[in-house]
Amino acid sequence: MSQLAQLESTGKNISSSPELSSPWPTIWWQLLIPVLLIGWLYSSILFHLASQWAEDPNFSHGFFVPLFAVFVLWRDRARLESLPRRPSSWGILVVALSLGVLIVGILGAELFLARISLLILIAGLVLVFLGANYFRAVLFPLSFLLLMIPIPTLIFNQVTFPLQLLASRVAAAVLPWLGVPVLREGNIINLPAMSLEVAEACSGIRSLLSLITLAVIYGYLRTGVTWLRLALVLAAVPIAIFANSLRIVTTGLIVQYWNPHKAEGFFHSFSGWLVFLVSLVILCLVEKTLSQSDRKEETQSWRQILGSLR
Repeated sequence: MSQLAQLESTGKNISSSPELSSPWPTIWWQLLIPVLLIGWLYSSILFHLASQWAEDPNFSHGFFVPLFAVFVLWRDRARLESLPRRPSSWGILVVALSLGVLIVGILGAELFLARISLLILIAGLVLVFLGANYFRAVLFPLSFLLLMIPIPTLIFNQVTFPLQLLASRVAAAVLPWLGVPVLREGNIINLPAMSLEVAEACSGIRSLLSLITLAVIYGYLRTGVTWLRLALVLAAVPIAIFANSLRIVTTGLIVQYWNPHKAEGFFHSFSGWLVFLVSLVILCLVEKTLSQSDRKEETQSWRQILGSLR
């Protein structure tokens, strides 16, 4: 009886040992204060960020970015819980850097810096409380959050106008082959029935940003091959440009051969969604083609290895 009692007491001591108990309840309490401080510091910044997502169609995809990042963390929760905690003091420097970027962004009225400082702060807190191994484990969802931050206006304008000119040039080159006479003046396409202006909304930047975001999500869900994921993101750029040019060419054909008024209003909005769906279909076809070629190369490499062993 004494030996049984001793074993029971030993089992209780082992089960209650702090070394074997889960550290996550303690971590959640440690993270509570930084989360409250982040909410206090960034409440107005996050509010204006969400408002821009809701009001600016170019960045409406921002609502889905943090949701997908949380999904990735939830999907990897078992692996994350198995990682050992190794808090790093280097994270304090990263936190200090984020606060410095925040101050510069607020004083300089630069929203991009103020918003990007939040991601730097999250990275610093991960290093402080969990360590470099956790930082490497959450690097993908943390980097993905960059897509929720709107591009600075200066860079946005530098990208948008060349896209407008490119789309108008492609349309002006294709439409004559389809029997539509064209006179292009910058981003203005003069047709016999009316003039089409490739405005900022028709530059394709909206579909480009959304398609890049979906390419990252689709690549993560469909494949674990890094080069294939990068190839999908890179392929999203020419696909979006092609789809937007196709939209403008289709509009020109409707103006010439159907009714100029049909190219406005409902059709203009509907064609944007239709062309975006076409972009998604092309992206899926690219992924399937690359995946099949990757499997063929893998099969050939295994055959070569087996052949060398014989």
